[in-house]
Amino acid sequence: MSNTIFTPGADVFTTRGRGEVVDVRATPSGTFVIGVEDDNGEVNYFTEKALRLAQS
Repeated sequence: MSNTIFTPGADVFTTRGRGEVVDVRATPSGTFVIGVEDDNGEVNYFTEKALRLAQS
């Protein structure tokens, strides 16, 4: 992973809008994916390149 750390509870912007990180896991290939829950309760998984930390 890069210097940006996505931890559970962090507010982020995704390609689909704003959400909250609920899960971080490694795939068998060694890539990290981050689970983000949106306002509707739907969880989608993104690579860290598709996320930006939201400003408080």
